[in-house]
Parts: sequence; C-alpha cells; structure tokens
Amino acid sequence: MQSIYERIEYLIKQKGITKKSFGEQLGISTGNMGDWKRGKSTPGTHKLIEIGAFFNVSLDWLILGKQPAEILREGSGDYFFEQIRQLDCHAEELLPKEQEFIKEYIEFTEYRKRKAEDKNS
Repeated sequence: MQSIYERIEYLIKQKGITKKSFGEQLGISTGNMGDWKRGKSTPGTHKLIEIGAFFNVSLDWLILGKQPAEILREGSGDYFFEQIRQLDCHAEELLPKEQEFIKEYIEFTEYRKRKAEDKNS
C-alpha cells in the first residue's frame, strides 16, 4: 500500500463496510474519494484525524504506512523536522504532499497550544 488512499481502502475492506457507507459516516463525497484515488488530492488534516479515529489507527500509519516509533506529544518539540530540529525523521522518504501535510499539522497543533495558553491566561 503506497498511498493514503490505498490504506483507507484497505481499512474500509477490513471493517467490512462499503465506500459509500464510509463516505456517508464521515461526510466524504464520492468526488473527493475519486480525487484521492487518482492522486489528484489527499484528505485534509482534519479529515485524516477523523479517519484515523474512525478506524483506530495512527496518523503515522495512515499517512506514511509506518508504525510510530514512539508516541509523540503535542508541545514536546520532538516532532519537528527541517531547520528547527531533526530527530529520526526521514523527510526524504516523504512525498512533497506528505511533507506539506505534516507542516500543516504542526502549525495546527501550535495554534491549538496558543489557544489553550490564551484561555489559561
């Protein structure tokens, strides 16, 4: 399974539901599913989180097809790559779309952290 779509399709089959039922339950149109299948687009951050929760799989597996090496916690700073910090991240193995998704997800978690800090201030 090389793509996010292939992993989603695998999960749908494993759960024994139809693609139509899956789409209805998560609010995903058949057009979006078709775009994902053709590689025209990929699910957005929020939708990937919903899909991962729906099937009880990690985002690491859903996005990369790999089991997570360790649990990463929001705010730990250990999941960054590029200029900030690089642990054991193999960014060169990621497709540009996957790298962009990870950057978007990091920005989202930083936003949530700032919002939580603002509420506590």
